[in-house]
Amino acid sequence: MSDEQKQKRVGMISLGCPKALVDSERILTQLKLDGYEVVPTYDEADVVVVNTCGFIDDAKQESLDAIGEAMRDNGKVIVTGCMGKGGDAERIRAAHPDVLAVTGPQAYEEVVGAVHEWVPPNREHNAFVDLVPPQGVKLTPRHYAYLKISEGCNHSCTFCIIPDMRGKLVSRPVGEVLDEAERLVAAGTKELLVISQDTSAYGVDLKYRTGFWNGRPVKTRMLDLCTALGEMGVWTRLHYVYPYPHVDELMPLMADGKILPYLDIPFQHASPDVLKRMKRPAHAENTLERILNWRRQVPELALRSTFIVGFPGETERDFELLLEWLQEAELDRVGCFKYSPVEGARANELPDHITPELQQERWERFMETQQAISARKLQRRIGQQLRVLIDEVDEEGAIGRSYADAPGIDGQVFLNGFSGCKPGDFVDVTIEHADEYDLWGAPVDNR
Repeated sequence: MSDEQKQKRVGMISLGCPKALVDSERILTQLKLDGYEVVPTYDEADVVVVNTCGFIDDAKQESLDAIGEAMRDNGKVIVTGCMGKGGDAERIRAAHPDVLAVTGPQAYEEVVGAVHEWVPPNREHNAFVDLVPPQGVKLTPRHYAYLKISEGCNHSCTFCIIPDMRGKLVSRPVGEVLDEAERLVAAGTKELLVISQDTSAYGVDLKYRTGFWNGRPVKTRMLDLCTALGEMGVWTRLHYVYPYPHVDELMPLMADGKILPYLDIPFQHASPDVLKRMKRPAHAENTLERILNWRRQVPELALRSTFIVGFPGETERDFELLLEWLQEAELDRVGCFKYSPVEGARANELPDHITPELQQERWERFMETQQAISARKLQRRIGQQLRVLIDEVDEEGAIGRSYADAPGIDGQVFLNGFSGCKPGDFVDVTIEHADEYDLWGAPVDNR
């Protein structure tokens, strides 16, 4: 068989957030339709696509390192993603001048075009011969999938350059989103993780236009989308939800078991002065009262969030306010980052930057405070029965997650010595032990 007749092979490295992972899945799906085989190693690939992350300096360095590794071990590399714009693109070219192409985020057609240019597909290939699953190529396990509902963001947070990289909010048509969700569920997905840059703003750009799904009208807004997803009989988990007033409308869906009682809300801070310097949306909302009201309606509600400590101008009183807020809010899952300047972000020009030593000290105090909260809350789980979605099974037992745990960022539930299940199964578990982050338990005997 000549080189022209061989099926061409593509490798993919996907870095960064779940939104970037969905971009990678979309690129690979199109390449599969064009006749390329997706392979897992540098040696097998005719070309490698690296989807980069450009959110903070550490992520940029990880991206540069990944490009370097791909160049060393393969030599034919196409770069895309959040580092593929502006000065970062020049930085990539300077560090790796022999990369074949550099494109920005969401540049699906450019990436596919570059692959076609440098590794032309077999022109005799018929896309209908190689079966591409209806849900497309997925980079997650079969039993859960990310469902991206929009691109971009309309906010102007001073520490963030996402709108510069990914543009303003562009919501996907609601019928298209729900059709994709249906295909995923039909293919065996047990958990849909709804993601975007600002899930609460879904449909704002379309003025909440009415779309159609299965012949019925559905408005392009978060409540209507979640109502429809709640009919699919799988776990639906919401990420990146800004605490706008209409989030209150989701509580009945959670109370009725239609969607998971779980919200990922990026609060970022609690001090009004710091939030003002961050230019955070909805920073004036009384978030503690909102949380209390949500829990009145949905007592089992799990809340996760991320925070930044050491932001320019953060005083000791600002930080103490954050710790006090944390103690009162009793969030279930929390991540914390030390502020890091990002090229092009307006926060770089703010006065009174915090020394790395003080940032580290505050980060440690924050994490110590949250660990105690998390440990206390998880101790209350002992003796409870929880439904667990199994992620993996090995010789030591099974590992899964409860409704309160998103994959890769939250805790896990360990079933030591139990192997009577497979990934994607639901198992009812009695919780027997807990630490600061994870739970241990045994299957409920339903005989």
